[in-house]
Amino acid sequence: MVKKNEDHKKLGIDETLPHQINAPSFKGTGIKMDPPFQNSFGVTIGDSMYASKDSPLENWSDEVDPSIMAGDQWVHPTNDIGWNTTENRELLESKKNPNAYPFMHPSKDVGHGND
Repeated sequence: MVKKNEDHKKLGIDETLPHQINAPSFKGTGIKMDPPFQNSFGVTIGDSMYASKDSPLENWSDEVDPSIMAGDQWVHPTNDIGWNTTENRELLESKKNPNAYPFMHPSKDVGHGND
């Protein structure tokens, strides 16, 4: 079970993740940053506080099956290091409005021939 954690303060600044070096910006993509959530182990995902007393990582032993840390309940949709990969950065950048937005016509080059 995954539940939204409404108690956490907003972690992004202007739709960026400043705590991740070279983190992409979600600004202008139409993708909204999701708040942190708590998974079925009681671990908060997406708050960038990577240690949690309830995490299997903090309670690891030979008895722990690593497969319990697999699946969507361990991955935050917008606050994840995976957004820093080339492929995912390109995905975000392809959804951004052009730099000239909103001061350009969507289908006409109104400056053509005025140089």
